[in-house]
Amino acid sequence: MSLPCFALVSTILSILSFFYLVTAATEFDFGTLTLGSLKLLGDAHLNNGTLTLTRELAVPTSSAGRALYSRPVRFRQPGTPSPASFTTFFSFSVTNLNPSSVGAGLSFLLSPDDDTIGDAGGFLGLLGPLSSAAAFIAVEFDTLMDVEFKDINGNHVGVDLNSVVSTEVADLANIGIDLKSGDLINAWIEFDGSSKGFSVWVSYSNLKPKDPVLSMNLDVDKYLNDFMYVGFSASTQGSTEIHKIEWWSFGSSFAVAEAEAAPPPPPAVSLMNPTANSVKSAPPSLAPSHSEEKESKSKSSCHNGLCKQNLGAVAGVVTAGAFVLALFAGALIWFYSKKVKRVNKFDSLGSEIIKMPKQFTYKELRTATKCFNANRIIGHGAFGTVYKGVLPENGDIVAVKRCSHSSQGKNEFLSELSIIGSLRHRNLVRLQGWCHEKGEILLVYDLMPNGSLDKALFEARTPLPWPHRRKILLGVASALAYLHQECENQVIHRDIKTSNIMLDEGFNARLGDFGLARQTEHDKSPDATVAAGTMGYLAPEYLLTGKATEKTDVFSYGAVVLEVASGRRPIEKDANGGGKAGISCNLVEWVWSLHREGRLHMAADPRLEGEFDEGEMRRVLLVGLACSHPDPLTRPTMRGVVQMLVGEAEVPIVPRTKPTTGFSTSHSHLLLSLQDSVSDCDGIITISTSTSENSFNLGDIV
Repeated sequence: MSLPCFALVSTILSILSFFYLVTAATEFDFGTLTLGSLKLLGDAHLNNGTLTLTRELAVPTSSAGRALYSRPVRFRQPGTPSPASFTTFFSFSVTNLNPSSVGAGLSFLLSPDDDTIGDAGGFLGLLGPLSSAAAFIAVEFDTLMDVEFKDINGNHVGVDLNSVVSTEVADLANIGIDLKSGDLINAWIEFDGSSKGFSVWVSYSNLKPKDPVLSMNLDVDKYLNDFMYVGFSASTQGSTEIHKIEWWSFGSSFAVAEAEAAPPPPPAVSLMNPTANSVKSAPPSLAPSHSEEKESKSKSSCHNGLCKQNLGAVAGVVTAGAFVLALFAGALIWFYSKKVKRVNKFDSLGSEIIKMPKQFTYKELRTATKCFNANRIIGHGAFGTVYKGVLPENGDIVAVKRCSHSSQGKNEFLSELSIIGSLRHRNLVRLQGWCHEKGEILLVYDLMPNGSLDKALFEARTPLPWPHRRKILLGVASALAYLHQECENQVIHRDIKTSNIMLDEGFNARLGDFGLARQTEHDKSPDATVAAGTMGYLAPEYLLTGKATEKTDVFSYGAVVLEVASGRRPIEKDANGGGKAGISCNLVEWVWSLHREGRLHMAADPRLEGEFDEGEMRRVLLVGLACSHPDPLTRPTMRGVVQMLVGEAEVPIVPRTKPTTGFSTSHSHLLLSLQDSVSDCDGIITISTSTSENSFNLGDIV
């Protein structure tokens, strides 16, 4: 085999070796998992996309369950001295239906066995009292203090190595985590196969904490087989504890650097002559014979001729290669200059608009969202789709808004970017960064683990408690007071509604979606624009004039207040409210009618079953009506609303009968017909107005 051929073969072998190492890696997340890709043992079951590990019973019972990824993960392979590194992230909750009963807990598990499950109680489904199961590695989140297993308390995380007596343990109370709170808890686990570093982070937040709660050097040689199954195990001990996994992602890989650092192959001559290494060279003092010298010269002459031919061929190849390379470089430079010119035109604009948040690359966000996988979609806005993403750099969980490609979508993107990028308030959704590449417009926000307020009100299995509702309303009011009166320039949101109010891990309100927002100087009269927003939340004067003011935001907030207090959507089919079945009922009008009849307390959400302070409920409902007053000048400021909600100011007197507006009868009929025409309270309506002629055209409902 000639040297060039050998080099080519060697290169191919190196490439194949690299791809072997890459393909040995495993990667998946909960968005792509199905019942077919999970193996469920014991009481584990999949329900509506949530993995539940133990029985869901209101009566005390002992239960154990195990859920594993159905395909084994390679952790060792020939030629690599170190085991695979892995990272995993999961969101889980532990709920106790009967607080007086005790629990046990759950664990993340690596096991060579996918067929058996351990006992309930303190064994966490990992093993039994007489078990001789194959070695395993587990990270336990223990909710039961069991003296037999040397537990420090009933709220800790520990590393278990073939035993439920933890090798390392950390008290979660030290970082403010209560496993039995029922709240969603996030956990990150990382293992470096080269350094043997093993770390665990735990937080209520989607942002990975700076410091791990537990960190150690873990020698896994005794516990890892070539292939292991990964998943979860949980148990209860005569309790009503429920263990749920809401999200899970996992990735493993082998260090490619190890293969590159392997000893180099023997010299090329040795490979071309397999016996060369076993034949000793002649001593240098022995001169060759005459015949040997002649033969050597002959061979040398032939070799020199061959070398001349090869040199000519090589020169030709090099020349041709240089020409092709020059053409390629020229094309690349031309393409890059065009791309930079096109991108920089936007980026210079973006850098002027927004300086604080980070500019992400398209590759980062594409990786974070698994190529914008449909299973990662967590919401749809008026001008784009929102995906759940895991940033590869630091493991943070984010929401990535992929704006629509229409000109309107780009305008809304620029509006949102320019406004929210400069805002800082604890009750606003934080913008982490943005990206504009490959024709894509992307915004990156903090992910709110408890979703939107409308889902918490109407889609949750248990009603949102009254204290949470009061705290949320106060948070939104505080955010609007900041936008209206505390910013350098006044910001009018124009789309206040429950689906744009997000809830963080503590059910604190975070107002988001500034795509329709407008920024003006304080005390400056607003210009008439195309009225936009969602029916049921729109102030009547805004529909007529197209002028968005802080008072139109106040009206929208009033509708939100009544929605939160009553548990009814702002516009919904009236099945039992006294009207004809199937006719759209306006929430604001309905609450005004109850107030007129002296039955305002009847507006309270019946699902709360009276679990609220009647005085607080009445105050909140009156605040909602005051904000929904037909006369914009009579509505309170948002700063005043904050004072009313905290009890520092009295709610203004709200007349029993809803005051009449200054609009003509035809205008009133128009407003009613517009509101009755929309039953989907998430629909965005755009209305073109002409203030001189008072003519109206109903636009598209997006």
